[in-house]
Amino acid sequence: MAYDFDLFVIGAGSGGVRAARFAAGFGATVAVAESRYLGGTCVNVGCVPKKLLVYGAHVADELEQAAGYGWTLEEGHFDWGTLIANKNREIERLNGIYRNLLVNSGVTLLQGHARMTGAHEVEVEGQRYSAANILIATGGWPQVPDIPGKELAITSNEAFYLKELPRRVLVVGGGYIAVEFAGIFQGLGADTSLLYRGDLFLRGFDGSVRTHLKEELEKRGLDLQFNADIQRIDQQADGSLKATLKDGRELIADCVFYATGRRPMLDNLGLENTGVELDERGYIRVDDLYRTTEPSVFALGDVIGRVQLTPVALAEGMAVARHLFKPEQYRSVDYQNIPTAVFSQPPIGTVGLTEEQALAAGHKIQIFESRFRAMKLTLTDLQEKTLMKLVVDAETDKVLGCHMVGPDAGEIIQGLGIALKAGATKQQFDETIGVHPTAAEEFVTMRTVTR
Repeated sequence: MAYDFDLFVIGAGSGGVRAARFAAGFGATVAVAESRYLGGTCVNVGCVPKKLLVYGAHVADELEQAAGYGWTLEEGHFDWGTLIANKNREIERLNGIYRNLLVNSGVTLLQGHARMTGAHEVEVEGQRYSAANILIATGGWPQVPDIPGKELAITSNEAFYLKELPRRVLVVGGGYIAVEFAGIFQGLGADTSLLYRGDLFLRGFDGSVRTHLKEELEKRGLDLQFNADIQRIDQQADGSLKATLKDGRELIADCVFYATGRRPMLDNLGLENTGVELDERGYIRVDDLYRTTEPSVFALGDVIGRVQLTPVALAEGMAVARHLFKPEQYRSVDYQNIPTAVFSQPPIGTVGLTEEQALAAGHKIQIFESRFRAMKLTLTDLQEKTLMKLVVDAETDKVLGCHMVGPDAGEIIQGLGIALKAGATKQQFDETIGVHPTAAEEFVTMRTVTR
């Protein structure tokens, strides 16, 4: 049977665009349908605008440190509207780049909601298209718990478009998005509290990292409330919000921001018209080649619930394109030793196993840990400490994990990700000459086992 397209991609986020572009480059006829914005969550309401806001919040640190270096500055004034307008302009520029990437690759771009009407058929705005293969890359969507007043809360989707910076903010959640936005709001001048229903945020990260970040955030004056959960939200006569906690306490704020998880965006996709099945968590079930239980339908990225990171979706998109149209170049995605950053303030960089994961896997380990005040702060009154940590297999000397909390952690950890990918040993770290004076050299100068 002749199809309109060799590949029809639903969703123009990072993974979908990568798969479409490379499939077209391999000679396939490709269409992409997108109903919201080109570039997906990352470009529009995720990594990119978030990092821009983090940069904005970090300026406050630079201004505070300036006096120690001889700079006398007039009292600064922050304007939220200017930051958001400049952010919006940059996102529009990136949207245009994504459009050009697709169109210049020979991909047919369809703007509208796509719904599968069969295993080889997709409908967009009333028009039906046939395809030999369909790829679902629709990403995720933030969700707010079903509590009274949930409609009064916002998520990351809305935070990037607030008309003004709220004076008082409650951030609810214990994952990286909650921690990052708490830092953004506080850094830009809002009175911010972070509420998490557990004992300590960032579950799954190394214990030393979690504890160290908690201490540093408290130094900065961020109000951390653990074992705290909101029962209901009510609007007051003056427009403010009253959050009633499950322990009976009441907190007043101008904004309640929820970062308590995301769900796969599967709304009205027409899955019922295919043999696509979901797993027990509600994500699309796929095999190692990203093929769903419907042989002609594939899925990748946040909708399959593996590692929900933009670079991972890019790698998955490349794998799908190669598998379908360039099998001789196919390489599976390696989910081990994925470098990750949390753009908290101070930021986290991590790659490999945590101490807890290494022990659970049966490794006999040595821990090398260093805490120090960064050189940049020595001429200031700031007492922030940087943490660096290595998890080493005591029997093979192989470095199992690298963890950092401190300035430029994300930048530093990228290079260490290559080292772990290559199987570097602690001896090889020790024999590597450091770049002096930098914080990064601490990773190759730690000699004493902490425990």
